[in-house]
Amino acid sequence: MNQRDFFLTEDFLLFSKTAKRLYHGHAAAMPIIDYHNHLPPSEIASNKKFSTLTEIWLKGDHYKWRAMRTLGINERFITGNATDAEKFNMWATCVPKTVRNPLFHWSHMELKNPFGIEQYLNAASALEIYDHCNKLLQSDDFSTQGLLSHFKVEMVGTTDDPCDDLQYHKMIRESNFKTKVLPSFRPDKVLDITHRDQFIQYIQQLEIANRVSIKTMDTLLLALQNRVDYFHTNGGRIADYGLAALPAAVDFSATLEKEFASYLSNSGKTPFSQPENFAGYVLLNLCRMYHKKGWVQQFHIGAIRNNNKRLLQQLGPDTGFDSINDIEHAKNLAMFLDALDQLNELGKTIIYNNNPADNEVFAAMIGNFNDGSVKGKIQFGSGWWFMDQIDGMEKQLNALSTIGIISTFVGMLTDSRSFLSYPRHEYFRRVLCNLFGNEMENGKLPNDEAWIGNIIKDICYNNAKEYFAL
Repeated sequence: MNQRDFFLTEDFLLFSKTAKRLYHGHAAAMPIIDYHNHLPPSEIASNKKFSTLTEIWLKGDHYKWRAMRTLGINERFITGNATDAEKFNMWATCVPKTVRNPLFHWSHMELKNPFGIEQYLNAASALEIYDHCNKLLQSDDFSTQGLLSHFKVEMVGTTDDPCDDLQYHKMIRESNFKTKVLPSFRPDKVLDITHRDQFIQYIQQLEIANRVSIKTMDTLLLALQNRVDYFHTNGGRIADYGLAALPAAVDFSATLEKEFASYLSNSGKTPFSQPENFAGYVLLNLCRMYHKKGWVQQFHIGAIRNNNKRLLQQLGPDTGFDSINDIEHAKNLAMFLDALDQLNELGKTIIYNNNPADNEVFAAMIGNFNDGSVKGKIQFGSGWWFMDQIDGMEKQLNALSTIGIISTFVGMLTDSRSFLSYPRHEYFRRVLCNLFGNEMENGKLPNDEAWIGNIIKDICYNNAKEYFAL
């Protein structure tokens, strides 16, 4: 399956001799620490094999779904009841029309590695590629564990609800699988008190997980502490949040304590009067718990979610109807981080933004709370979601370089539900090496490959290994 003019050469995205040396000599062979993703631990524990390329590649991929809808594809071939073969064929017809969208690069990179396909995906090649990949998927090398080993993934940081019993993490830990699969604590649901029915249902789940009754703020915080302890015992060292913004207040008065107790016991529909204060107070106390455990906390900030209410009702959340938000973040970030810092309980923290207009705001904010206790203690996270492509990565790297210290950066993560997304680390490393290599050649950086090469290795791997104490 070769095609002479195929664009994915060894030197893809490397536009200078120095960039090529940096990538091939320093970045390419480094292992991967994927400290935030949405891979299902159950599929890793069972060492699942996928029956078709559609199952492993298209199901759950809202990036591809959005593109297909834009190109006029009926929902039947996206999330509907069409066969796997029909869905793949429809995607194949779309791929040639995705040029200049990162999907065009990602799709072909994921077919080349691990499937070895060096051919454009289109309507004419679809059947050959589909059959070739489906056959490979039946081998042990293409099981979930086989793929993680192939990509040299040393650590997988899954995203897990506080109520999770972590049984699959236990199974993986007790097996002979070399990749560390560690849970990450994701308590978003407990912060959203604005939707009473969903909130009360979640509190009931938390009660079951803890075998305690939650009637007050104190008992809620005790239940959450119990779950933090449980995650820590089972290898958890990271907490993660997906928030529109950090809360604007963290104080919680005695009056609000009484209101919260009443809110839990009252069957009425009266909204809680100060949801920001509730979310801020609970979040502040959670972060204090993480600090005592030596955890890393991550805040993914700035998405506006579920914008299409008609299709949300039809298809549910996380199906491709989220977007970039344009709200202000600086004051809330500063207030919240400072509230923890005043208590001397601000732990290692990574903040991610979803709007490139906020890059400099986030890059500047981290410098306020790096206090010399830990190298790169507060991090401006890699280009996230809509920003995890060439332009978004370069903008994040440039903002961090000019306002912060790029050499302490903990690098890339997949933030993906797919076991085929690991070429995104390669994508990032190529962009990184090209950026440094070009500046070495034009005199902006020292033309010392050993010196700069070590910084490249740190950003790709070493910094994350140290930061997450691996």
